Amino acid sequence: MSDINKEFSPSLIYPTYFIRHGLKQAIYKFSSQMTGRLLDFGCGSKPYKSFFKVDEYVGVDFQNEGHPHDNEQIDFFYDGKALPFPNEYFDCVLCSEVFEHIFNLEEVLKEINRVLKKDGKILITCPFVWNEHEIPFDYARYTLFALKDILERNNFCIVEFEKSGNFVTTLTQLWVLYFSILLQDRWRKIIILRWFYKITFVLFPNVIGLFLNIILPNNKTLYLNNIVLAKKK
Repeated sequence: MSDINKEFSPSLIYPTYFIRHGLKQAIYKFSSQMTGRLLDFGCGSKPYKSFFKVDEYVGVDFQNEGHPHDNEQIDFFYDGKALPFPNEYFDCVLCSEVFEHIFNLEEVLKEINRVLKKDGKILITCPFVWNEHEIPFDYARYTLFALKDILERNNFCIVEFEKSGNFVTTLTQLWVLYFSILLQDRWRKIIILRWFYKITFVLFPNVIGLFLNIILPNNKTLYLNNIVLAKKK
């Protein structure tokens, strides 16, 4: 897992440590079940590409003003209506941190289903708890029950499901995120203050969060991300 940019494989001194670390671990865990020709839908910079030992890795994304695509590795752009591939073209699909940005999710799922082979797998991650981002293209947060219903209505069935994070790590992550948004831009240009901020408002609470996560009960009724492995019926 060493080939990943530090933004997606952060250390404890990074403000999004808990959410990014959880996503990295989960995607790596399920990556071995993805084979053949892979579609990365909403690929961006393809941060997890090195996890997948597939025959072909194709990245698709869509244009929106909330997310610039500078220096990203996009092979095709999606027009919101039809993917530029024939029926049953892909063996598997990765869709990471995209569902919350799709207003017409069921229409998109039908199109993904069309280009996916029978029994082909789709690995989905999407947030349950997170702040607004890529504004104004931030439309939804999902529970397992909502995802199960949406997927089943569109000819998918869930194979495995996991929650990334729990009550303790989610509250810690939100605390760090709050101060990151509040303070970082003000202190970024002053080296001493920048490191004071990182140690006081990022590293210290992250370490405390890890410690509390060990000694307190594991309550997953509040969590950061959904990780879903589903397949086409």
